[in-house]
Amino acid sequence: MSTIMDKIRKEQCKKNIPAFSIGDTVKVHTKIVEGETERIQLFSGVVIARKGSGITENITVRRVSYGQGVERIFPLNSPRVEKIELERQGKVRRSKLYYLRDKIGKASRVKDLRKS
Repeated sequence: MSTIMDKIRKEQCKKNIPAFSIGDTVKVHTKIVEGETERIQLFSGVVIARKGSGITENITVRRVSYGQGVERIFPLNSPRVEKIELERQGKVRRSKLYYLRDKIGKASRVKDLRKS
């Protein structure tokens, strides 16, 4: 029975998700429905957490907007998530970056990953 469920879950997973990790800056394109119209809204920020696996995988993206920290949780395989673009890669040593919530200004930045 579990193999049937695994097969269904694998079919439901999106194929176009780029390889990114914690500390990377991403742009998430989400579909917003306003009455009859549908538009795409961008949310750009640092990935501070990645939870779950397969169909239930979520990412938490954080940015500072007008001096206020804003976090959004996106299910990666949701039909509302149009696409995810990788802006830049960050160098971190943690799997969850919740400590960034307490940092202000330049201290809340993540170092760039240098490609050799």
